[in-house]
Amino acid sequence: MLDACADLVDEIGYEGLTTTLLAERAEVAIGSVYQFFPDKRAIVQALALRNMDAYLQRLSARFSNEVFAYWWDGVDAAIDEYIAMHRAVPGFRTLHFGDVVDVHLLDEEQDNNAVIADRLADLLVERFMLGDRARLKFALQIAVEASDALIKLAFRRAQHGDESVLIEAKALIREYLHRHVS
Repeated sequence: MLDACADLVDEIGYEGLTTTLLAERAEVAIGSVYQFFPDKRAIVQALALRNMDAYLQRLSARFSNEVFAYWWDGVDAAIDEYIAMHRAVPGFRTLHFGDVVDVHLLDEEQDNNAVIADRLADLLVERFMLGDRARLKFALQIAVEASDALIKLAFRRAQHGDESVLIEAKALIREYLHRHVS
């Protein structure tokens, strides 16, 4: 059902999504949809959580398999994975981590981008033994917000992301983080 949801969101957007359309696309009875999800928001929340898990798994795999000379190379990898998911993961370009539905879709206490910044801080602290986690988390929250906005701009400008905007986004984020976290 989540795969069907992702495809539908790409085709018709969140506003056009209905549980009836989802049931038809997933080739299940409407009762089966309601057995697992009370409404379309819950379905999209499950998809957003799956996207976040996939993103963090992809990023963890890169952190395990690649050698990064500096911590900001890990940030570049995080941006690269976010861009790759925009290009390849059904539903991601429209939903991202659920902010289209609710900025608190992933966590009631923090907004979606803060959740991502927090998880990224965990990875960076673990991998690079960075000391001031609070300062890093604050800087990452700003960096995630800025990179999210710029990546969305790149994908509004071009189907697969305007490469010039993506290059500038990475340069801006790297410079900002280098100045505030070093």
